[in-house]
Amino acid sequence: MRAIGVIEYGGPEALREVELEQEPLGPDEVRIAVTHAAVSPTDTLVRNGARAEGDRAPDVADVPGMDVAGRVVDLGTAVGERDGEWLSIGDPVMGIVVPSGQHGAYRTDLVLPFDSVAPVPDGASGASASTLPMNGLTAWLALDQLGLEPGQTLAVTGAAGAFGGYVVQLAKVRGLRVVADAAETDRDLVAGFGADVVVERGDGFADAVLREVPDGVDGLADGALLGEKALPAVRDGGAVATVRGYEGDGSRGLRVTPVWVRDAARRRDALEELRALASDGRITLRVADVLPAGEAAEAHRRLEAGGVRGRLVLDFS
Repeated sequence: MRAIGVIEYGGPEALREVELEQEPLGPDEVRIAVTHAAVSPTDTLVRNGARAEGDRAPDVADVPGMDVAGRVVDLGTAVGERDGEWLSIGDPVMGIVVPSGQHGAYRTDLVLPFDSVAPVPDGASGASASTLPMNGLTAWLALDQLGLEPGQTLAVTGAAGAFGGYVVQLAKVRGLRVVADAAETDRDLVAGFGADVVVERGDGFADAVLREVPDGVDGLADGALLGEKALPAVRDGGAVATVRGYEGDGSRGLRVTPVWVRDAARRRDALEELRALASDGRITLRVADVLPAGEAAEAHRRLEAGGVRGRLVLDFS
């Protein structure tokens, strides 16, 4: 089967087409013929070796990718015994992948746990559905960990990005007031997600938030990786959800919790909730562009150059 991966870690040019063996299908697993795989910043860390796991045998590829869409081609023997056989051969599905070695989304044939797969949202294309699982689940988990109540105020950095945009929309679904950042060119986009207040992005974020919420917000989702620069925006004892592992400085009783999407990779209840919200138009699936899978290197170059809104998607069909 065809895949896109790296034999030697490096820049986008390190990505190449490789041939892999089919993965075995376990009793609680689903085999998917992949049509689309979204490209995320995490994929670039697999490609450049930042997420390498120990020694790798020579000529064995690492395959990036955490989001897929495609069609069911086989079901494990135990899948049909669960939840009224809601999956059938040929059904269009989306899924989240926890990449490890050759097990990444950039491949034409993929086996995933039953709980990591859901039908695509109503009316969604494969390309748009592939943009939802990883970032949607990360946003869902961030809000769960923050534990805010309806009526409380959440600040969001990186609100124009894929993670941040989902955080804003899901926060509004949960009844939160949202103060979000945006560049001037993205203000309408972020306001369209439902943000109640939009402030200028960048190092002055905390001061801008405090001008709007003088006592500080109840929670912060830091998608822009501002780290300690964003913490003053949060009231004493407030909650902070971070990506890339930042754990705060222990000050002011802040509860700073890194969000690891792998912890939600088998939360089918959350994936089904995201599917329903996308079907109802309450969260937005955003595709920046669709490129042939053979142009994965170009997709990585464009992502790393910055300014991409929505997700670049690779077409394996």
